Amino acid sequence: MPRGGHHGRYLHVDVSTGATRDVALPDVVLRGLVGGVGIGAWLLWRHAPAPGTDALDPSSPLVLSLSPLVGTPLTTSAKFAVVAKSPLTNRIGDALASDRFAIELKACGIDALVVTGAAPEWSLLVIDADGARIEDASDLRGLSSLDAEMRVRERLGDAWRFFGIGPAGEALVRFATISGDSRHAGRGGLGAVLGSKRIKGIAVRGALPTPLADAARTMELAKDLSRRSLGSGTAKYRELGTVTNVLVMNRLAALPTRNFREGTFEGAERISGEALHELPSVRKHCANCTIGCEHVFETSKGTKVRMEYEGLFALGPLCGIDDRDAVLEAAALCDDLGIDVISAGGTIAFAMDCRERGWLDDIPELADVPGFGDTAGQSRLLTQIGHRRGAGALLAEGSRLAAERIGGDAPRYAPHVKGLELPGYEPRAMQTMALGLAVATRGADHNRSGAYEADLQPGADRFVADPKKGPAAAATEIRAAVMDSLILCKFLRGAFDDLIGESAEMLAAVTGFDVDRDELATVGKRIVTLRKLYNEREGWTADEDTLPARFFDEELRTPSGAGVTLSKRGLDRMIAAYYEAHGWNDRGEVPEEARRALFPGQLFPEPLNPQFASPEATA
Repeated sequence: MPRGGHHGRYLHVDVSTGATRDVALPDVVLRGLVGGVGIGAWLLWRHAPAPGTDALDPSSPLVLSLSPLVGTPLTTSAKFAVVAKSPLTNRIGDALASDRFAIELKACGIDALVVTGAAPEWSLLVIDADGARIEDASDLRGLSSLDAEMRVRERLGDAWRFFGIGPAGEALVRFATISGDSRHAGRGGLGAVLGSKRIKGIAVRGALPTPLADAARTMELAKDLSRRSLGSGTAKYRELGTVTNVLVMNRLAALPTRNFREGTFEGAERISGEALHELPSVRKHCANCTIGCEHVFETSKGTKVRMEYEGLFALGPLCGIDDRDAVLEAAALCDDLGIDVISAGGTIAFAMDCRERGWLDDIPELADVPGFGDTAGQSRLLTQIGHRRGAGALLAEGSRLAAERIGGDAPRYAPHVKGLELPGYEPRAMQTMALGLAVATRGADHNRSGAYEADLQPGADRFVADPKKGPAAAATEIRAAVMDSLILCKFLRGAFDDLIGESAEMLAAVTGFDVDRDELATVGKRIVTLRKLYNEREGWTADEDTLPARFFDEELRTPSGAGVTLSKRGLDRMIAAYYEAHGWNDRGEVPEEARRALFPGQLFPEPLNPQFASPEATA
């Protein structure tokens, strides 16, 4: 059977000089890490400068990694991963984005793009099947990513696709996003990494098809997957979208409210998904997707806003705001500025909490931070953050660094893990999720594991920190790593009876590799481990695998009226069981024998500069 799915090479561009080179990707790497976050993490390690180098240093790489399924008829496969050292966490940062940009970049004949250096002036990186070039982007400065995209397509042609930053990325806001086709690589500040390279964006147009090892079998599997994608497992995403989670989480006392002071919000009905659907709205599809989860709502001002649960929670209940128009307008402002809605809402909610506790009175630069529920104040802070003005100069650093500046008890209340702000799940009310948040390699995270699924199973006691939850959380990370390497949308997972086994079938049909379920499960474990090894390289210790101290001693009121806290001892026992399930030692470190077993031969990413490798890594 012929090889398919991959082009077998990546493109490295040094934007300091415009120099480019094509680099082969061996089959052992393509098979052993598949694509997406797997190949992305491998290339990040391969091109990484000395450990401890600042994420915004020109030598720090930014990787865009595709998968073998991009350009095939398999539904939801038009996605790509963005991987870099996060300026928010100083640990591995990876985010997924989707739509036509993925298809066009793959059609340029590459499996990944690595960008290093810093351009002398603000520039546009232009890539097609003939290679890459640098163009002037001075006319794009200050524009939102969407406006910059429209201008680039006017310049180059409507067939081109764009992925770039807004004003926040230019200002090096530590939670700036990269966007294209109105889709966002949102978490971890990867837009600041691109901004540090003085690259406003990347424009791509391809001409090469994705080769298929077994086209007939791929089409057969694609038709079946499309049919299943329209079943009950994806119904809520099609009908209401993720915004339906507001009332669900509120009923569970798991809706973070006023910087996690409460788990229920008295205004939940007014900003719920059901309330949003009273507004004019349309349902949209990403490229090559049958689900159509994207819901775009129109405010009373006529602003059209794509809204998901995470943005709704972070800009609504977390900040004590129940005005649906105000929340939608705030989300639109985040998109225009190019900032992550979760980190923006989390950092502002933290600042509002500090204001109400009286901790900002003696800090002049934070004098105009409002209290909870102030919609005008929230909008003002978002604008200040996006341009690093006023209070935004500090808040653009994220809640962890802002808490260090404020001092006193403030770090107890900064809602982050490893520097990344918490998503919309109250950890005291969902204690398997608490574990997933604490141990995640990219910081507080709901997408690189599905730990919350265990809390929502019938009969589960979600208020108990049980060591048996450790292996469950580890298993969800492996499944997520498989999906994020293929890359398939997480909303599709309910369509599978055996996610890893059926994914192996698809991968075999596309690539020709005779991969089976066991091998693909090992790939997932390998990717989880590689990301952990990168963090170890950058100074990670087990002390980072925890949650803000407040969750251990402040009670959360449950639906029954009882109060619950998260036991620190219980969390530590779950973490120990999680480490054991992954085969790591009791300090959470990857033993050398485990590393060698998962990364035989060429599979471990030997750094281009050997002086930056540990002796164990290259032995």
